[in-house]
Amino acid sequence: MAADDQLASSNSVPIRKAATILLLRQGSAGIEVFMVQRPGRGIFPNLHVFPGGKVDPADDGLSHLCEGLDDPQASSQLGMPSGGLRYWVTAIRECFEECGVLLAYRDRRPFEPSGDEERARFDDYRDALAARSDTLTELARRERLRLATDRVLYFSHWITPASAPARFDTRFFATAMPEGQQALGHSGETVAGTWIRAADALANFDAGRWQMIHPTLTTLGTVSRYAAMDDLLAAVAARRHLDEVTNLLHQQGMQHVGGA
Repeated sequence: MAADDQLASSNSVPIRKAATILLLRQGSAGIEVFMVQRPGRGIFPNLHVFPGGKVDPADDGLSHLCEGLDDPQASSQLGMPSGGLRYWVTAIRECFEECGVLLAYRDRRPFEPSGDEERARFDDYRDALAARSDTLTELARRERLRLATDRVLYFSHWITPASAPARFDTRFFATAMPEGQQALGHSGETVAGTWIRAADALANFDAGRWQMIHPTLTTLGTVSRYAAMDDLLAAVAARRHLDEVTNLLHQQGMQHVGGA
């Protein structure tokens, strides 16, 4: 049994596995991150968050579709005996579902739609994935795609405290916005999507305009310390980006980033 499965079974409140992704780009005034607002319903209504969601059973067993990363390597990064690659797959799937950005390769080149007709076809794929009437496996096979797991960096690990109305064991990831695509929030899964500097998102929270929770706020605080996206991604790759996990941060849900 994987460590996170053991954790999920050790509490009467189930802890659901999840992944979320920071989609980043370099703006004229600094790094911008794409954030979405959750609808005013459900467990955590109206929150501003990064695209993400629960790990789906269909996200497992896709090593043959992943570029530059296999399950032993992914699991080692997460400090798990096995099953780590599914978190990368979930992050890529949720990125496509919630903001329309597909982190993939086609014919060894980063994917981008070839024109309006193909863009419309992939919009339909996005809706079908969100509705669970299609799978990432079938989409990749149909369009000759490989998932760009090599361009997705492990960022942090959070587990929702026991006092929360629902609990998630969430791995955070980060990636650069690919060229030739456009980020747009999904009308069925989000209220709005926007590019924003981390400092501006934090200012919206301080002013009471946005609702956010500790993992989001702490992550934005990390991003806000960097002026250049390449510097941030290099720090993430080298695991130099995170502060010490203090007792307070641990109480809020932050975990040590283990693994090799």
